[in-house]
Amino acid sequence: MKSIAIYCGSSLGNDPKIVADAAELGKKLAEENITVIYGGARIGIMGTVANTALKHEGKVIGVIPEFLKRKEVVHTELTELHTTETMVERKMKMIDMAEGFIALPGGFGTLEELFEVITALQLAQMEHPVAILNSNGYYDQLIAMMQTMMQKELLKPKNFDMLIIETDIQILLERMRNFVPKTTPKWLKTN
Repeated sequence: MKSIAIYCGSSLGNDPKIVADAAELGKKLAEENITVIYGGARIGIMGTVANTALKHEGKVIGVIPEFLKRKEVVHTELTELHTTETMVERKMKMIDMAEGFIALPGGFGTLEELFEVITALQLAQMEHPVAILNSNGYYDQLIAMMQTMMQKELLKPKNFDMLIIETDIQILLERMRNFVPKTTPKWLKTN
């Protein structure tokens, strides 16, 4: 994996452990020469990942829609910055550039991006690993919801198992490196 798209909040939130994990991830990606692809802001959890990766001489590529340049306070010291017209173009650009995806804590936008790529993986529209860094239990309730989805037989366990969920950054990256897609298009009978 040469590049990973990071999905996360443009706010810092109120949990210092989440911010510390974001910084540690940025540092680790820089040390392992993995390009960070992210939303282009210099604030929030986004900015923490980017700034830490840059501090450790990592490559960081931002992708931001024109209308968000002021709201998210665009980062001007990145390796590369791509500006798009729309959020849809931003998401597609990030997907096209990435060889893996990690969701850190964030809000609606983070969840939308996470579910878009895990659905693409499930439907065999891509083969790159998708992961959640479950920092300080942030995603525990979402994981419990997915377990309910499996219990109600609306989510197949094999599809849930494609999603890499870890609390340890090193283990998460190792699992991503060793990921082998096991996807079957939905329209094929798999029972």
